[in-house]
Amino acid sequence: MIKTLEIAVKHQGLHSFTTELKNLVSSSNLSEGLCTLFIQHTSASLLIQENYDPSAQHDLENWLNRLVPENDPLYTHTLEGPDDMPAHIKAALTATSLSIPVVCGELALGTWQGVYLWEHRHQPGQRTVLVHLQS
Repeated sequence: MIKTLEIAVKHQGLHSFTTELKNLVSSSNLSEGLCTLFIQHTSASLLIQENYDPSAQHDLENWLNRLVPENDPLYTHTLEGPDDMPAHIKAALTATSLSIPVVCGELALGTWQGVYLWEHRHQPGQRTVLVHLQS
């Protein structure tokens, strides 16, 4: 079964969609199997990360922004603004797909794990994540 999640993003950074994903898996009646996620964009990515302390998310965002700065003179792809090429690089360095086991009808996430869309652009928008549930 393939479902689509539309995730609204308001700014650059990590956006949890753990609850929406858990609800989708729960309503699928899948007892055991695999949940595969794929983001259909080149300037955003997916991440499983700590969902308890927001400072961990903040530190990740700051670290990646320092690693891949805007306005680097090496960039030639600048037509769409100073955050576009860094967004493509960040997406290339992170994940565009994830696989999570489904056990007893639930995502087999650890206690402190959440599923995030990592938006690498500054402007708000809508992102599409395909969810493939397979037994």
